[in-house]
Amino acid sequence: MAQPNETTVLPEINVTNTRLVGRTGGARRGVAPGSGAGADTPAPTDDGSGIATGTIITGASSTVITAREIERSPGQTLQDVVAREPGIQVRSLFGGANSATVDMRGFGAAGTSNTLVLINGRRLNDIDLAGVDFSAIPKHSIERIEITRGNSGAVLYGDGAVGGVINIVTKNAVGLPPSGRVQAGFGSFNTVEGNLAANTSSGPFAASVHANGLRSDGYRQNNRLRQDNAAGDFRWSDGQGGGAYFNLSGDDQHLGLPGGRRVTLTTSELATNRRGATSPFDFAERQGLNATLGVSRVLWPGTEIVVDGGVRNKRQEAGFFSAFGSAFDSGFKANLTALSATPRLLSQHSVGGAPGKLIAGFDLQHANYDSDRSRHLGDPPIHRYDLQQTTAALYAQETIGIRSDTDVAFGGRVQRNAIGARDRFDPTAPGGAFAGPEGLPLDRSEWQYAWHIGLEHRVTREVALFARAARSFRLPNVDERVAMSPFGVATSFNLKTQTSHDVEGGIRASAGSFTWQTSLYVMALKDELHFSPATFTNTNLDPTRRVGVENVLTWRASEALRFKAGLAYTRATFREGPFAGNDVPLVSPWTGSVAVSWDIYRKYLVLDAVARVFSNRRMDNDQNNVQPPIPGKAVVDLRLGGEIDRLFWSVSVQNLFNTLYFDYAVASAFTLGTYSAYPLPGRTFMVKAGMTF
Repeated sequence: MAQPNETTVLPEINVTNTRLVGRTGGARRGVAPGSGAGADTPAPTDDGSGIATGTIITGASSTVITAREIERSPGQTLQDVVAREPGIQVRSLFGGANSATVDMRGFGAAGTSNTLVLINGRRLNDIDLAGVDFSAIPKHSIERIEITRGNSGAVLYGDGAVGGVINIVTKNAVGLPPSGRVQAGFGSFNTVEGNLAANTSSGPFAASVHANGLRSDGYRQNNRLRQDNAAGDFRWSDGQGGGAYFNLSGDDQHLGLPGGRRVTLTTSELATNRRGATSPFDFAERQGLNATLGVSRVLWPGTEIVVDGGVRNKRQEAGFFSAFGSAFDSGFKANLTALSATPRLLSQHSVGGAPGKLIAGFDLQHANYDSDRSRHLGDPPIHRYDLQQTTAALYAQETIGIRSDTDVAFGGRVQRNAIGARDRFDPTAPGGAFAGPEGLPLDRSEWQYAWHIGLEHRVTREVALFARAARSFRLPNVDERVAMSPFGVATSFNLKTQTSHDVEGGIRASAGSFTWQTSLYVMALKDELHFSPATFTNTNLDPTRRVGVENVLTWRASEALRFKAGLAYTRATFREGPFAGNDVPLVSPWTGSVAVSWDIYRKYLVLDAVARVFSNRRMDNDQNNVQPPIPGKAVVDLRLGGEIDRLFWSVSVQNLFNTLYFDYAVASAFTLGTYSAYPLPGRTFMVKAGMTF
């Protein structure tokens, strides 16, 4: 690490050193075959700062969270880990491991659909409204998390990469000796957690498995959580840079849903019964299974072909019980299966004597969604929705080192989207006589496109400039299509595709032991998908705009003491229509964090702390901006841990100063001062211990 009197030098810009492909050609859009990074891809060049100086996509604002940062994070979830990065806002309903959503660059309630999450370069976002469940990914299985902000990821990854892309790269056992890891923990609210990992390799074969289980009563009444996850990675190498891989993962979850705490001008359940449950019997369950199989082959030095495909299945079930009687209860069942085939070519080559890299491929995705909506789960369905979505795309992205200090990148994607939707309505089912009419059949197809142009230039050894422009798009999810008509009106499932253009520029620089990055962006959207409180339906908005500034600063005070700070300003507003000039709900204009990592006594005793702050934000459903805002707060998390030989331990405290707060609330559309808030826990603790072997 750099000493305070030394100068930190940013790596030279060189197209062959960026992380779009590995030393032998890499694989999936910046990742080695089946892994997202893997043994063939150089580790991210971030100087320990988390600032990606060898960028993920040329011209884009990027940061990297390493396995070491994840392991030492005081937060208990992956959402806690990414929340300290500038430009990322996290909202949690109950403070549990799986109730938090991630929003990049200010999309509020639609943040989950505008933030594309990948695991090893493959999409995790489904075509329904449910966001990616980060808790289904064992934390100790992660090698690093790569964050690319803005529209630029749409060329390589497709629709939904509007706010940005989060790529979770998992570990594999290639070249590693046999080893294992076990860990157990307990904490507040009778939380018990256990996880294990093992890997081995022999000759051309390598295998690793990761599993974890979590049980917790939760902070609120009817907030019990049961979560079990497992993942396996199996590989074979042909000894010439190619090989085969198979990834398999599964998860099983049950969560109690306590609902919100009602607040009016004269009463407040936040004050009288903060931990109570409005819905003491509501629950949600989910089971998931994912598999990916692929092969890669080096065609000639520097050029590789990868052919892989995957299948994901997710089953969901939920029950909602009304205080007004069983006639107002509702049951929900859904089964979603997604198939994908993603062959691509990766090539390192020369263009007029300049080094270049090309990533080109074909994406085929097909998703089938079936959902039964009934009064109770055991009743015949009132509405049975069947939606199918197929996308087929060609894409290519080229990066050229036009000079030793300058890289340029350009690329495009052309994608055909086809949607078919049907609704089978049974008025004789229990509750059917009072339900809405059958939806109108929909069969629609369209063409969309995305493009990216990026530039990076080294001004001096300590200063680099980057800039880009891009276009992306987002398809409506199935839940938005189902709920796009008022009650009593037949839904047509027909919503327009959202499009976005953005430009961004920034600087990365260093001085002594300091490293920082600043970027500014402007994003203009058309047909943004949004929930309207006036009609209680999903609709396409008039044009909207987002502008922002994001900063990250690191300081290595010494070999043992490191600081990292982030500050972001996000201005998300409605440009036209009835809400013109108003703030988009659930977006804090100011967010920031300060983190410290201190090796008190080598690896035997280490301290990590993170303070996060967010300013006031408008409540969900308050597009009119007339309800009281969600108050801004600051929360501090702390972790003390260490290693002794093969043993390791940690004690974590979340919300150290016992701040009483909430970061999600739904406002009444009719009554001023009335809203339903979802309070988060005060001070909690977690103790963990384990060993490696």
